[in-house]
Amino acid sequence: MRRGSGRRDEGSAAVELLAVGVLLLVPLAYLVLALGRVQAAAFAAEAGAREASRVLATTSGDGPAAARAQAAVALALADQGFAAGPGALVLECAARPCRTPQAPVAATVRVRVPLPLVPSFARAAVPVEVPVQVRRVAVADRFAPT
Repeated sequence: MRRGSGRRDEGSAAVELLAVGVLLLVPLAYLVLALGRVQAAAFAAEAGAREASRVLATTSGDGPAAARAQAAVALALADQGFAAGPGALVLECAARPCRTPQAPVAATVRVRVPLPLVPSFARAAVPVEVPVQVRRVAVADRFAPT
């Protein structure tokens, strides 16, 4: 007695599983890689903005405060593998000098995250960077000397 139609399907399930697995795994791995870099940039921008606003609110003198804030942002970005380019940090003071008692000071950190593994010919046609921006505000101490 013969079973089935006579076609032999032995082994095709493994090939189908391998093909579908690769088709699903490659985009999923790329998505995890890209989202990981964007999350790292968000962590770096958050830490940099937080520390820069704190430095600006606690350091007397606008020159030293800005230099220390730049250093804090560069350190936070380097910790996550990003370079602090020009325009990465924007400082805003509601009063002059920045450390005027109870005056708000703000630090905005911008990071551009390049998407990984994008070929050079596609860079002109497709957006290949994700902008990440974080703004933090701190208030100078009420009893701080100016």
